[in-house]
Amino acid sequence: MSEITSPAKSAVQYGLFFGVIIILEFVIPYVMGLDLIKNQALGLIINLLNYLVLPILFISLAINNFKKNINNGFLSFGQGLKAGVSVTTIAGLLSAVFMIIFFLIFPEYGQEILEKTREVMVEKNPNMTQEQLDMSISMMEKFTKPYIVAPFTVAMYAFLGLIYSLIISAILKNDKPQGY
Repeated sequence: MSEITSPAKSAVQYGLFFGVIIILEFVIPYVMGLDLIKNQALGLIINLLNYLVLPILFISLAINNFKKNINNGFLSFGQGLKAGVSVTTIAGLLSAVFMIIFFLIFPEYGQEILEKTREVMVEKNPNMTQEQLDMSISMMEKFTKPYIVAPFTVAMYAFLGLIYSLIISAILKNDKPQGY
């Protein structure tokens, strides 16, 4: 009977690393007073890192670590998929818990975001009516509430992890031979 090896150890390790980096990417600009709404280039770089580069990097690292160091060079598609989705879900959970705590400690932060967003919207769209502006801000206001941000964050990272893991697992899979 063949032994089933779980990718959980590798996934948890890299998921925690990824989650800590997401938190640091939030805390460092906040502490330095960098405005990611007005400084859109920096905001874009951080978003590209958080939603494209880092998920792919940490999923690849977790899957390769599992394949080479834990599973003797073998990887089924399902194991790769589990590892990848677990990495991003753990990172999303860590990030969501941090955001809940942050918004509880600094409840005024949500209002600051809304005010800065309002300023940028008026600056970029001077012809926008007050009704359009109010409607846009009311939609954004929902995403400054921790009880909406947290589940949305976890779901978004899990979905991204699924998409990236499907691709990465298909590329890196190396099934065990039948008699192994």
